Amino acid sequence: MVSTSLMRIVSPCWKPSVEGENSSNGGDAAGRAEGLLWYKDSGHHVNGEFSMAVIQANNLLEDYSQLESGPMSSVDPSPQGTFVGVYDGHGGPEAARFVNERLFENIKTIHGAEFTSENNGMSADVINKAFLATEEEFLSLVKNQWLHKPQIASVGACCLVGVVCSGVLYIANAGDSRAVLGRLERAIKEIKAIQLSYEHNASIESVREELHSLHPDDPHIVVLKNKVWRVKGLIQISRSIGDAYLKRAEYNREPLLAKFRLPEPFNKPILKAEPTILVQKLYPEDQFLIFASDGLWEHLSNQEAVDFVHSCPRNGVARKLLKAALREAAKKREMRYSDLKKIDRGVRRHFHDDITVIVLFLDSNLVSRSSFRGPLISIKGGYGVSGNGNT
Repeated sequence: MVSTSLMRIVSPCWKPSVEGENSSNGGDAAGRAEGLLWYKDSGHHVNGEFSMAVIQANNLLEDYSQLESGPMSSVDPSPQGTFVGVYDGHGGPEAARFVNERLFENIKTIHGAEFTSENNGMSADVINKAFLATEEEFLSLVKNQWLHKPQIASVGACCLVGVVCSGVLYIANAGDSRAVLGRLERAIKEIKAIQLSYEHNASIESVREELHSLHPDDPHIVVLKNKVWRVKGLIQISRSIGDAYLKRAEYNREPLLAKFRLPEPFNKPILKAEPTILVQKLYPEDQFLIFASDGLWEHLSNQEAVDFVHSCPRNGVARKLLKAALREAAKKREMRYSDLKKIDRGVRRHFHDDITVIVLFLDSNLVSRSSFRGPLISIKGGYGVSGNGNT
């Protein structure tokens, strides 16, 4: 039996769409931007169909994302697969934008990693080394810009990656974005939500325990500040790409703003760039994956999101899921969604965060065919919205 709360969330699926209603394919090949909204309603990747959407809340959009479908390596012959990246920036858009340009390229060109023949070249080691290579590249950028743009040292990005290759799913996460699988439970004929990523947020006890174990001599490695646990009293996440001011002591000094500077020096990185990585085989019961920045999960539970995607037509489902979260955000503030839509970027951040949603549908017939030459796709989410630095 469908609960009343779920019906309230899912019911917009069957209402006529207003934004993008004349677009059956998401506008064009690269997606469509309308004000603070960017979306690609539908498309095909090597392993099935997909849908993407981004809504801006900050003055500058700090969420970046991408979907790449085709060769997963620059080595020939390359395994075919699908790569999804969601990069939630903080302190500015620079780190998320940088990761959006470099991480997948590094995955394709990491040749020093331990390639595994059974998965045609893709492995957790490849992904881990690509994260670390991207981190080093960004820290080099910080070094080059430090004297004339010191605030670049306080910019970082949470990074969530999914790779589907040769029938295997890889989920890599550094930060607090989340990947959720919708799996068909055949015995009860229901779709079950399975969270695949582990969040690195100091509000989680196990994360605080990890920080204490890594920094046993620092009693202030996590601080409860205004009822929120923060690493060194400054930031909630314990892993990211960027945030050089908490990785290298030479950037935790003037001319960096005083609010980011620690009173005592440190001799090893406080935050980590290594992702936690999950590797698992995909099965015919695995129907779809939802990748989203934490702004979505503030308003919808894993199961609500999965039920929504399962109940809606595929075309435009990411955009509709995003709107369902915004309706919940409006409800919490006792306002109408139509009034929330009128609030401009910047002020909008008081009501919700930038939100990125990518829904990846899995066709079991395609997932199992690693040599299948599907469409070559490369889409960067969010480009063209009103407050994007690349407009």
